[in-house]
Amino acid sequence: MSKRRLSKQQRLRIAENQQNELSSADKDSPINESDYNGRIISHYGQQLDVEVLTGENSTATIRCHQRANLPPLVTGDLVLWEQDTEEAGVIVAIAKRKNVFARPDSQAKLKPLAANIDYVLVVFAVVPEPFLNLIDRYLVAINSLGLEPLLVLNKVDLLSTIPSEQITNMLSIYRGLGYPVFEVSALQGTGVAALQANLRNKIAVLVGQSGVGKSSLVNRLGYDHLADVGDLSKSKYKGTHTTTTSRLFHLQDFDLIDSPGIREFSLGHLDADSVLAGFLELRCCAAECKFRDCSHSSEPGCAIQAAIENGDVTADRFESFQSILKSME
Repeated sequence: MSKRRLSKQQRLRIAENQQNELSSADKDSPINESDYNGRIISHYGQQLDVEVLTGENSTATIRCHQRANLPPLVTGDLVLWEQDTEEAGVIVAIAKRKNVFARPDSQAKLKPLAANIDYVLVVFAVVPEPFLNLIDRYLVAINSLGLEPLLVLNKVDLLSTIPSEQITNMLSIYRGLGYPVFEVSALQGTGVAALQANLRNKIAVLVGQSGVGKSSLVNRLGYDHLADVGDLSKSKYKGTHTTTTSRLFHLQDFDLIDSPGIREFSLGHLDADSVLAGFLELRCCAAECKFRDCSHSSEPGCAIQAAIENGDVTADRFESFQSILKSME
């Protein structure tokens, strides 16, 4: 690959970008992708796999390292790289991020895991049995990041032998709140077409607890089509979606970032107001409470308690909200 020279205009624009924190990018200012010639598809410590976006080697991958003055990079980042050796490159700049998908580390500090995504696919399954509180935790965390969730129930083929009223009620609750819910079977292909249609031309990151069939869903959504993307051969990436390394896959009409290590979200970095904001129906009701500091338990004029009594808010969701707050004490 020949070394790509930077124009003066590109260097000025990139210098301006680097003065800003990536996570505080101006969402109203679109990224000028023409200024960047690579996208990170995976990383291994200080080494990163970069997909070439321009030139005769477009869609090939090159192993790069990043300059020391750059912040940590994640899968999905748009970057500017230059040739370093015959088989390796160096990343010299990164684009502002449209958004960041992150989770807190052991010190409750947010650790970026993916960037520039459109959806977070929250995958749960008939087996292992899903719990409302676990899904609510995902939704609270996703809301706090300003991202949009899609709920995906996998293994619906098992409902013929393991009928579950709890799952039916759960799906009804989330649909009633306006969340997109998809019922699929990665094994049989049921419902997958509808999910694919909603993901067309988008980038999504996949989350879910162990055993829900995330890897099987990746396969069903188009794993065999990886061989169609330039030098990204199926043999090269066989089995990588079962590792703990975030990787971007080009599927049929969309991109999917698979991060098997994201199994649950700690919410210790959030306060009570942020948790409340993640419960859409509770947030709306809380604004109507008589007292601004209402604890939503026994105070007179509590709009949440009134909504529970008249059926506008389910007791299960309120109990889930309280459970999360208690776990944060």
